[in-house]
Amino acid sequence: MNLVIQSLSAISGSHLRPLSALARAKQTQRVNDTLLRLTDADPLQRPDIDAYCGTHQLDYAYIAPDAKLADFGLVAMDMDSTLITIECIDEIADFCGLKAKVAAITEAAMHGEIKDFSESLTRRVALLKGLDASALERVYEERLRLSPGAERMLEGARAAGLKTLLVSGGFTFFTECLKARLGLDYTNANTLEIVDGKLTGKMLGEIVDADVKARTLRETCAKIGIDPKRAIAMGDGSNDLKMMAEAGLSVAFRAKPVVRQSALLALNFVGLDGLLRLFLF
Repeated sequence: MNLVIQSLSAISGSHLRPLSALARAKQTQRVNDTLLRLTDADPLQRPDIDAYCGTHQLDYAYIAPDAKLADFGLVAMDMDSTLITIECIDEIADFCGLKAKVAAITEAAMHGEIKDFSESLTRRVALLKGLDASALERVYEERLRLSPGAERMLEGARAAGLKTLLVSGGFTFFTECLKARLGLDYTNANTLEIVDGKLTGKMLGEIVDADVKARTLRETCAKIGIDPKRAIAMGDGSNDLKMMAEAGLSVAFRAKPVVRQSALLALNFVGLDGLLRLFLF
């Protein structure tokens, strides 16, 4: 396997020898200041590489030597804390003075401490009852920010022929805004019920939980005529794990420990466009 090392800043030459030794690599190539490729690296050395890279704020990934981004046909992304930097429901709750309470439930759910995502989401949404629906627009305009490298990653994926899927345990108000803004191909999320301009504290239709995320990935792959193993899935929380398990390449982005441990690779420091840099050869 090739071992790809990348960083937000220039990778010091002092890292070359220890990384090569730890990886038991045949050759170390500096692709550019922030990107290294170590050829014929031993994947069994991953624990040592993980410890070294974590200490020095480097991201790493084992990639097949002949792998190309164009080998894939779909990139599927979680929304909150993956494609965007915020948890939308926490920011909505801030407009009714309940951010801390809702955020605590969100955090526990994403870490996998609350096993029933649907139940935890229902509890959080119920706390929003009576809030003016204009709060959704304010969250989008005032607080929602794309994660670093998001637009570059999407542009690169499209250039390689991949379709894009945004699948979220969040809300359709935000996924539809992002679909229009970023030119995404497919989305799936939860619909907040609004009556007379107010949130009712309920949702309409099926809740997008871990199982629905995984099913959405499979159905989207079937729609575009590819095997799920030709999909890339990116996420940060435990409700992304089933979707990520369906994909051929699973990417943990700034993720919770349970997700980093399960994913094929993790981007802990670089932006989402770090995905593209894995194939810059």
